[in-house]
Amino acid sequence: MDVSGPAFPVRQKNLTLEIKGNKTDIIICSYEDNFFVLATQIGSMGTILHARKEEDVSTDPTFDVSVIFGKRDEPMMISCGRQLIEHISNSGSSKPLVLSLGLKDHSMATLKGIVSAVTENCLW
Repeated sequence: MDVSGPAFPVRQKNLTLEIKGNKTDIIICSYEDNFFVLATQIGSMGTILHARKEEDVSTDPTFDVSVIFGKRDEPMMISCGRQLIEHISNSGSSKPLVLSLGLKDHSMATLKGIVSAVTENCLW
C-alpha cells in the first residue's frame, strides 16, 4: 500500500493582531487543493468567499470571487478576496482560495490590515 502524499497535519500559521482596536485572529492553511484563510474578530467564521483564477487563453488573467455564505452586500470583502487571489496567482500558485471573514469592522482599513497580514505570512 502506497501512503505517499501530503504531510498531515495541514501546514498552517496562526496570528493574533490588533486592527483598528479590534483583536483579530487569522489562520492561514495550505491544503493540497486550495488555501484557506480565516480572519475573525467575532470568534466565528462569518462570511465565506471562494476566489479563483480563471484559466483562459487571453494574456490578462481574470479572477472570480463569489460569496458562498453570508453577507452579499459587502463589496470590500469581495475586494479583499480579489487582492489575496491575485497575490497567490502572482506567487506562482494556481490553487483557489476559501476566505472566511468574521469581522466587527468592515472598513477599508481593516480589510487592508488583513490583506497585509496574510500576504506577509503566506504559505504559498
